[in-house]
Amino acid sequence: MGFALRISIPRLSVPGRWSNVPGIEFAMGTRATQAREETDMDSTRRALLGTAVAAGMGGWNIEALAQAKPAAGRKIVLGQSVPLTGAADQIGVAYAGGAKLFVDAFNTKKNAPYQFELKQLDDGYDPAKAAANAKKLVADGVDVLFGFVGTSSSDAGAAVAKETGTIFFAPFAASDALRDASHTNVFHVRPSLADEAFKMVRHCATLGQTRIAVLAEDDAMGKAGLAAVTQALAEQKLPPLVGSAFVPVNSDKVDGAVAALMKVQPQAIIQVSLFNSTAAFIRKARKAGYGGAFMNFSVVGIDPLFTALGKEIGGVVVSQVVPSPRSSATPIVKEYLAAIDNSDQTPSYESLEGYIAAKTLAEAVHRAGKNFDKASLQKAMASMTDYDIGGFRINLRAGVRDSVRAIDLVTITPDGKVVR
Repeated sequence: MGFALRISIPRLSVPGRWSNVPGIEFAMGTRATQAREETDMDSTRRALLGTAVAAGMGGWNIEALAQAKPAAGRKIVLGQSVPLTGAADQIGVAYAGGAKLFVDAFNTKKNAPYQFELKQLDDGYDPAKAAANAKKLVADGVDVLFGFVGTSSSDAGAAVAKETGTIFFAPFAASDALRDASHTNVFHVRPSLADEAFKMVRHCATLGQTRIAVLAEDDAMGKAGLAAVTQALAEQKLPPLVGSAFVPVNSDKVDGAVAALMKVQPQAIIQVSLFNSTAAFIRKARKAGYGGAFMNFSVVGIDPLFTALGKEIGGVVVSQVVPSPRSSATPIVKEYLAAIDNSDQTPSYESLEGYIAAKTLAEAVHRAGKNFDKASLQKAMASMTDYDIGGFRINLRAGVRDSVRAIDLVTITPDGKVVR
């Protein structure tokens, strides 16, 4: 008999309060509020990891196994390796939390034909640990590997999935190479890096900014983002990059990159980096006299970037691949916010994306039928090439370029308001 585990996730560290100002997505809070919520996140992480060790499960904080009720019907087990610690922890905690939010809401439905169990393991943003987690999860009998975060970690998880014949679903910031048709077991909820790059490059061109440079972290994600921007320039018949520079992952050691890119005098710099590297580069580039535009892939994370930059975030542009988490006129966001109201979480883009990913997987299970097996589930996923999840369209088998994907570019004002 399976168990539906009821998970309690304390409020996530997403700095800010929502704004009611027309035309504004949301407004961040004060620096004091940020400090309190950063402390809350540290406490949350300690609680999550501490309970995981005590329970011998390496997952989220479980209220009590004794309180868990038997699941009704079949149990579908999802296995997720995600950074609860390490360089991308704030993104990982939010993405994992959003997925768990949907799973908990689904499992409480009356007469549900099946139940979901989501096993979540911390990989610290380390691809070797992500690979080890993937192997452990497959050995434990999960039905799907779900929601790995980071390019290298996703590549590592996908390799294990391929070796074991396991479905690999909804990776966050995976390399575009995983979108090749030969990866028949890999399904993507978010747009490709190429889609984001195309949107940012087109925006620059519209503004007459043709001298574009790239700042990238020296890892698989940075190299993939650089390649995507280079490809986008070629597709749009624009001049090639005037320069590019690499920096260590999520580090403030950016002086060399600043010096190199200032020499080529770019009008816009597209950054494919996590929030610490991004913030350090923006701050030092401006001190060096740079007055051009900063564009960012969605992987940067708006909330941790604001925490790092404060008022210096003014004018920074970030690509977003899901609707605004406060756009209640969009049905999927309205559903998500209703679930948030019954939890300790705070709305964020990454949390909403996790929720959407989990809900999309549930739809695939529904389409596969009551007595589905791996082959029929994979077939159902492959058929979802234009799924409307509630005002937001998803193509699980999109190639590198998909024109139906909705990508927004949002600008952040000095006082922290995010505006489309």
